[in-house]
Amino acid sequence: MTSIMTNSAAMSALATLRSINSDMETTQNRVSSGYRVETAADNAAYWSIATTMRSDNKALSTVQDALGLGAAKVDVAYTGMNSAIDVVSEIKAKLVAAREPGVDKTKIDKELTELKNQLVSISESASFSGENWLNNDGAAASGTKEIVGGFNRDSAGLVSITTLAVNTTSTTLIGTTNESLGILTKDIDADALNPDGTGTAVNYYLIDADGTATTAGSGTAIALTNATTDQQVDDMIRVVDSMLTQMTDAASNLGAVNKRVSMQEDFVANLMDSIDSGIGRLVDADMNEESTRLKALQTQQQLGIQSLSIANSNSENILQLFR
Repeated sequence: MTSIMTNSAAMSALATLRSINSDMETTQNRVSSGYRVETAADNAAYWSIATTMRSDNKALSTVQDALGLGAAKVDVAYTGMNSAIDVVSEIKAKLVAAREPGVDKTKIDKELTELKNQLVSISESASFSGENWLNNDGAAASGTKEIVGGFNRDSAGLVSITTLAVNTTSTTLIGTTNESLGILTKDIDADALNPDGTGTAVNYYLIDADGTATTAGSGTAIALTNATTDQQVDDMIRVVDSMLTQMTDAASNLGAVNKRVSMQEDFVANLMDSIDSGIGRLVDADMNEESTRLKALQTQQQLGIQSLSIANSNSENILQLFR
């Protein structure tokens, strides 16, 4: 039946054209944005996962910055400690030289004084971002410093922060307020280091905190005069060697932490890349596929318009019957 009131063919063609135009709009949005899932309406589950992981990646980016800051602090502390080890080794060599008969000990002591001043300078200069792990001007031990090393999300969606601990108590060279906290300022019993010790404590320290310490050492400063005996020089050498051992251990710990920070930096960078790649698999559009689909839809659109035109022309043919 042919009707001028209801054109079924035109309605069918129009419905098809609307569907094509809707698909074409979706495809054009994907081509222009590059995303297959851009909003929650596109795919709520994928959008939710992608949004959460993008937020976590921003947190990991901040972790990268924190690791860089921590690495700089460790580098500065290690550099200072390594330089201090060289100076203390020189002091040890000077004391061994003072053991030789006929040596002018007062001249060697002048060299020791300058080397001590250099140690103070190194300790005070090894500061980064307001933190100094070699010089402690507080009354209490500096304790453990933490470096932010990771951002974690468990299966329940709960987050936590991973930190790298650095025991800066063991790296303190000079205790300005409390001399017992510093490797170079605390008292060390030379008799305890002597295999032939008498059991009577003979305490020595290397650096005096300029008399400003509220908790001062009770031992004797490592210094030379012409009256200094060979036994005293031997005790001083033992104490300096003990200091050198402690400093070497502290430098080894700093080196291990430095390596750990470097490895964590690499891991976080790779993890961020992996998360970006995973998000892309969920929400990114396949541009080859979308461009092909767009071309096909453009062709379908043209055919739909042509089909609608043909359907509408059927009604015009009725006019020929009334002529």
